[in-house]
Amino acid sequence: MDEQLIKDCTAKAKVWLGDGFDEETKAAVKAMLDNEDKTDLIEAFYQNLEFGTGGLRGIMGPGTNRMNKYVVGMATQGFANYINRAFPDIQPSVVVGHDCRNNGRMFAETVAAIFSANGIKVYLFESLRPTPEISFAIRQLHAQAGVNVTASHNPKEYNGYKAYWDDGAQVLFPHDKGIIDEVNKMTIEQVKFEPNYDLIKIIGGEMDIDYLRAVKEAMVDQDVILRQKDLNIVYSPLHGTGRVIIPAALRTWGFQNINVVREQMVIDGNFPTVVSPNPENSEAMTLGMKLGDKLNADLVIASDPDADRLAIVCRDNKGQWMILNGNQTAMMFYWYIITNKKKLGQLKGNEFMVKTIVTSELIKKIANRNGVEIFDDFTGFKWIAYRIRINEGKKKYIGGGEESFGFLPFDKVRDKDSPASICLICEIAAWAKDNGMTLFDLLLNIYKDYGFQKEKAVSVVKPGKSGADEIKAMMENFRNNPPKELGGSPVVLTKDFKSLKQVDCKTGTVSDIEMPDTSNVLQYYTENGAKVSVRPSGTEPKIKFYCEVPAEFDGDYVKASAAADETLKKICTSLGI
Repeated sequence: MDEQLIKDCTAKAKVWLGDGFDEETKAAVKAMLDNEDKTDLIEAFYQNLEFGTGGLRGIMGPGTNRMNKYVVGMATQGFANYINRAFPDIQPSVVVGHDCRNNGRMFAETVAAIFSANGIKVYLFESLRPTPEISFAIRQLHAQAGVNVTASHNPKEYNGYKAYWDDGAQVLFPHDKGIIDEVNKMTIEQVKFEPNYDLIKIIGGEMDIDYLRAVKEAMVDQDVILRQKDLNIVYSPLHGTGRVIIPAALRTWGFQNINVVREQMVIDGNFPTVVSPNPENSEAMTLGMKLGDKLNADLVIASDPDADRLAIVCRDNKGQWMILNGNQTAMMFYWYIITNKKKLGQLKGNEFMVKTIVTSELIKKIANRNGVEIFDDFTGFKWIAYRIRINEGKKKYIGGGEESFGFLPFDKVRDKDSPASICLICEIAAWAKDNGMTLFDLLLNIYKDYGFQKEKAVSVVKPGKSGADEIKAMMENFRNNPPKELGGSPVVLTKDFKSLKQVDCKTGTVSDIEMPDTSNVLQYYTENGAKVSVRPSGTEPKIKFYCEVPAEFDGDYVKASAAADETLKKICTSLGI
């Protein structure tokens, strides 16, 4: 073990034994210092938990590399300093919310106290609320910024802190860099923890009503819903913030047969009924499918703990449950919005949609064939929000999403929105039923019309400091030694979004990629139509590989899927994962 690293961590830890820290924190830090095994000490203090462009996210506990009220306090003090400097001529205001995670309320109240102590008016939600409602409230209240205490779908040990700007989107350049600079200057002695209660206003029910009214704007065709109002829906909030707002939203849209997974309606940051509260993991949907079988449901839906993402389970052509992946879900959204808005005469010619660069290329085919402009942006919903903002007043946004189960079907919110998306997918299921189909039948029709693609995301987890170093080395190796072939097919195009350069591998021609910023993402396109994207996660200790391959499709989903799996297996072997 690196002796210098131990010395550095010991010095940082001893600061946490000072007067500015509570007794419980000091006892925990002392135990780490006294332990002969310095692993916990190093993990807790080897770095400062990074306040990145989206805010904070980390394992809860004492230490500079952990989520605790002191790290949250320094982040908030830096954010407050930046807000006051950015809005010198007004008294700025912020919206503060939290989800179901352990310590969420404590962190939210800490954030509210510090903002108020710095002369900033705070709208603090009375209890847990979905992430999209926080975004909505920022816009509705004309606030200058916002904070949502959430770690989204991360395991129970995590919590986090999303920072928002006045458009209701997560902060982007130049504000992200300005806030980070302020946060990095902070010491615990500079944090104003004592609240000014005169500047803290509790909000709740009235914002719920406004938000539910806005969500109805995502509806495409209410007549379909009225004809299929008895669509049999099973819903789970996975112990999180969707538990009240999503059933209410479905009812306001006209759906009347809504059944909830009662065990998962309990608010619990330990997520006792799932291994991980991540709708990307099929295990999280087990209880919902069990209830769906009992009730002979048409579909099973879940939202993640902060209710910004959704998962959908429908019946295949044998009546068995099939969990749709994020790309399939996204395809249905894009296809339905475009097709049915066109049929209903709702498209005027100035509409646009957005997808992320790691999301299925089939979506681009759907938009292009139907004459709807579509933008490819970086991973992270802040980039979809950016695209909405720069086109506001010039073009009309009608939908955007990403493969990781996030979608936004209207522009009153500037983050992923599962309440609106869940209502819309139920409308799509109602439309399919109205036309003698299931969601699965609709998916097959899309593949018949636009071609079959199958996607696979592989995450290689590398925890701790050594893991972070490994991930960095892996990215550098892929960057400096790009693969010549993947799965037996030559690589014909490479893209590096860090340098914003792409290379035509056949001619060697290098050209620029037009993007609003840079991102540490690499992409490889093969001769047979496969696409592979590689990026380190911004919120978890992992490197992610997004693979997409085509296959012949004659209407047999199982056959096409199996053929694609063979190609995907070969590609993973080529990548060494």
